Amino acid sequence: MQSVERIFDELGHFSRFQACVYFAAVFQSVSCGIHYLASVFLSETPNFICYVAENITSFTLANYSGNGLDHMWNVWIPEKGYVLVNTKEGHQWELSKCSRSLRINSSHSDYEFSGNKSDFLCSDGYIYDNTDIHKSIVMDWDLVCDNEWLAKLTQPTFMLGVLIGALIFGDVADRVGRRPMLIFTSVCQYVLGICVAFSFNYYIFIVLRFLLAMVCSGYLVVVFVYVTEFTGIKVRTWTSMHVHAAFAVGVMIVALIGYLVRTWWIYQIILTVTTLPFLLVCWKLPETPFYLLAKGKYKSAQDLVKWIEKTNGMKKNFDVLELIQPHKECLLEKNLKNDIDSKIYRKLSILDLFSSWEIATKTITVWLVWFIGSLGYYVISLGSVNLGGSKYINLFIAGAVELPSYIVACLAMDKLGRRNTLAPSLILSGVACGLITVVPQTSETLVIVLSMTGKFAIAIAFGLIYLYTCELYPTVIRSLAVGSGSMMCRIGSVVAPFCVYLSSVWTFLPQVIVGVLAFVIGVLTLFLPETLGKPMTNTIEEATEQWSKKTDRKKETTQNSLVEKIEIVPLES
Repeated sequence: MQSVERIFDELGHFSRFQACVYFAAVFQSVSCGIHYLASVFLSETPNFICYVAENITSFTLANYSGNGLDHMWNVWIPEKGYVLVNTKEGHQWELSKCSRSLRINSSHSDYEFSGNKSDFLCSDGYIYDNTDIHKSIVMDWDLVCDNEWLAKLTQPTFMLGVLIGALIFGDVADRVGRRPMLIFTSVCQYVLGICVAFSFNYYIFIVLRFLLAMVCSGYLVVVFVYVTEFTGIKVRTWTSMHVHAAFAVGVMIVALIGYLVRTWWIYQIILTVTTLPFLLVCWKLPETPFYLLAKGKYKSAQDLVKWIEKTNGMKKNFDVLELIQPHKECLLEKNLKNDIDSKIYRKLSILDLFSSWEIATKTITVWLVWFIGSLGYYVISLGSVNLGGSKYINLFIAGAVELPSYIVACLAMDKLGRRNTLAPSLILSGVACGLITVVPQTSETLVIVLSMTGKFAIAIAFGLIYLYTCELYPTVIRSLAVGSGSMMCRIGSVVAPFCVYLSSVWTFLPQVIVGVLAFVIGVLTLFLPETLGKPMTNTIEEATEQWSKKTDRKKETTQNSLVEKIEIVPLES
């Protein structure tokens, strides 16, 4: 299907028609970014203490006393004690986060008490601080203490849905077409997004979010293929990279809406409605010329070409059969070869990514890059709310720093090369995240700057690895390489929320883990071959030979330099 590229030579690589289709399709990617990071504020846990089903008349907290508990949250530190409350019934309760104690025969209201107490569980529920968060799923369904793990499970289960959705919808799009899947996943995103807001219990919420994750992931997988098949090779690097930019805009919208709306179900509805305009135009999106010709739908392809010509203001009357006819005379000669090749293709499996030492070492390195790219991206994004300062501003910056990173990536990839951009970006991310450990925790601004530098660098690597993997592997295992790499990427996204939860041990532990892994993997990446300006190989033998030649040239250069050094040493008389 390489000859299909001639369409863009004739009709423009990114003319008016392609631009309209591109921006319409990419607009919905904003919705994916929104739903991927929405749980940052959906499942927030505010300060809380046990509730007692009695009328509270006053409270005492260390040296502070008052009448209403609403004034208590500014001075209460959960790790340093309890809240003593007096009730209208004449009881005195010591209220902590996950337990409460009733003082027995207490005749005074001193904060310190050495008498007898009866301990109880928080069976009456909890009192939450709604100063900053009016309503979250944690507050509605009491996902604290023994049920805290349920709140922490919301993001991992979403990412598991992302993994499964990528596996399912990518294959379905190859069978039924890109356009139907874009429409189906978009409609499902909207419907499921609204349904999530009206979940009446936690388990319905989790199931709906899981399904939402599947269709969001499905849309992202298909839209990458869609925009690639609708733009010419001259702009394909830029157009494919900047699908990520739309995702980053979604992250920024999450921060903005989270700041303005503090009730989770209203927040969820507004986030979902922001992408409603796409549903009004998605039914007008055409199928890609690559897919139509691959399925033999020449009339539909010809109608599409006429549509493109009319929109772009051209009168070329380009005939799509010209893309097929030049190869007709070769079909009979290639039938036998194609039969043999098809048998070879059917025999190929993921084990062929380890068929030789050269391929195996590169596969492991590439997989690690996919893994750390996804892990670092989500750890820094999700963990940005724990860095101090305003969590809303932190998340907004985490999305904003991605926009220039993709511009830098595109420029560097074409100037410096793929490997020479990937390795430094990973090393820079590792160094930036590692430096957080030596910065005083009181320097919140510097910590945020270092964390966002790490996000900027990891975003470059995360966006670059898609194209680099395609160029690195031969045609016969290229899909396997990208597919398996994408699988490692999804595993990284599933692991990321658990890594973020380690901030309860130490605030910066997630960033340190990402920093160490990014630095080590960045060094390993230096041993990968450069692909800039190199022809893409077709067979494993070609790829192995190309990599071996590179190694042999290095050895030859080293040997020659040694010979030169020996020759210039003066002989002693």
